[in-house]
Amino acid sequence: MNVPTQMQALVQRHDGYANTQTGPMIDDLSPLLTHQTIPVPTPGPGQALIKVHLAAVNPSDVHFIKGEYGQPRIKGIPAGFEAVGEVVAGDTPLVGQRVSFFASASGTWAEYAMTDVSGLVPCRPEFADVDAAGQLVNPLTAIAMFDLVRQSGADSFVLNAAGSQLGKLLIGLGRDAGIKPIAVVRRAAQGDALRALGAAEVIVSHSSDAIGAASDVFKTLKPRVLLDAVGDQFTADLFFLMPSHARWVNYGKLSTEKPALGEMGQLIFQNKVIEGFWLTRWMKQTDPTRIPQAFAEIQERFVTGQWKTDVAGIVPLSKAMADLPQVLGKPDGKAFIDARC
Repeated sequence: MNVPTQMQALVQRHDGYANTQTGPMIDDLSPLLTHQTIPVPTPGPGQALIKVHLAAVNPSDVHFIKGEYGQPRIKGIPAGFEAVGEVVAGDTPLVGQRVSFFASASGTWAEYAMTDVSGLVPCRPEFADVDAAGQLVNPLTAIAMFDLVRQSGADSFVLNAAGSQLGKLLIGLGRDAGIKPIAVVRRAAQGDALRALGAAEVIVSHSSDAIGAASDVFKTLKPRVLLDAVGDQFTADLFFLMPSHARWVNYGKLSTEKPALGEMGQLIFQNKVIEGFWLTRWMKQTDPTRIPQAFAEIQERFVTGQWKTDVAGIVPLSKAMADLPQVLGKPDGKAFIDARC
């Protein structure tokens, strides 16, 4: 393939951190990004250049461009963490193959992206682009966190933001392993769909007796792990309702609320633990054989229909500045950027 010298990209306008925490919603990209024509990056030793097909848009992407993520922005570099595309150049035998990847050098919201060759994940031919584009952040996180659930030895676990793409993946894992998912959502309308996926119980956080309902469920099912993407007061209250030896595993901050921890004695006398989960750290610390096993499982689950990607919308790269916020505002489904148009 002839690689051009210039490409279209959504480029970051700022460096570093913003010292804010405003959540993953956004109405206007223009203060943070600009649509530009910039040079196509040149891969060096250990790097690959990928022609992007479809790029995922995750809450972590929005936090990142706002300067609210755990790593700093770099002004002038395209945004976007993960995508699927064809390797067109670089220090790898995978040139010409379709891969999922996490961009480590030049972001995915562009016609071309660059990353370390160690992070390329070859895709099965029948693995759809909408599934492959989001293979890393959500599915791999689901696999990794469900390993924690299995290790707990409990018969059930709690997850909030359960109507999200990641939440639905976790419910499927629990269903198939016989470990009962207790789904926490904001809208009662999500309940039937999540039960159909395999949720054993659904707790609606905005209902009038949500705490009472949760208390009854926890007394029966005795969950040991709380997987938390929200980080609000209701989540803290749920944790302190859980039995001894419970783990609160936070991996996101969808809420801007600062929870008060009113039962700190439980950390001492009930041996409860509050901890954070970051996929990047997990990938560095886990058994190296676990990662290829996880990707094989991920692709198998999507190809066989055990998992599916709910698509909120796919916007062309050329129109993303105007159209992406509207898609991100939809209550269900995942947003994507088509870098080919």
